[in-house]
Amino acid sequence: MSYIELFLLAAGLCFDTFAVSLTGGICTQDSLGRRQILKIILCFAVFQAGLSFAGWLLGYSVSDYISKMDHWVAFVLLGYIGVKMIVEGCSREDEAVSKSSLLNPRQLVLLSIATSIDAVAVGISLALVKLPFLKIGICTAMVFVCTALASLAGLLGGRRLGASVGKKSEILGGLILIAIGARILIEHLTA
Repeated sequence: MSYIELFLLAAGLCFDTFAVSLTGGICTQDSLGRRQILKIILCFAVFQAGLSFAGWLLGYSVSDYISKMDHWVAFVLLGYIGVKMIVEGCSREDEAVSKSSLLNPRQLVLLSIATSIDAVAVGISLALVKLPFLKIGICTAMVFVCTALASLAGLLGGRRLGASVGKKSEILGGLILIAIGARILIEHLTA
């Protein structure tokens, strides 16, 4: 695999992270400090890059199992968090939207895992094509950087949109997460 192909692969892996970060930014009414932004983008980037590398390490032994389950795990995690956000958004009357799920450490980790499940399968496929250690290291670094930048762009862009959406932004965010999970599931079931 060429370095251009590895970069395209890294960029392709981060689209779900961008969408989830955009959603989180929409739902965040409070201003975020640099530490909070850094924590969010690092969490997404570490999980995406780490699970890519872990998939490469797993290699041949679990490729069939991962490819059969990754879409279901992502769908359930994203669906759970999306439904929770919709319920919370609908249950509020006049109170302001609470802190985004990205500011909740548990939900941030769940979202990071959900958006990174495909990275395990990609890592396994890289092991199957015998990608050497040096190239998987470079690929992992590319995945980290692309994911961090996508998360930052989504988060900042979503914050700008959040002010215009208002207090029901959590409902919109939940619907987006459910749509992402459904898309992942449908892609894998129809492939």
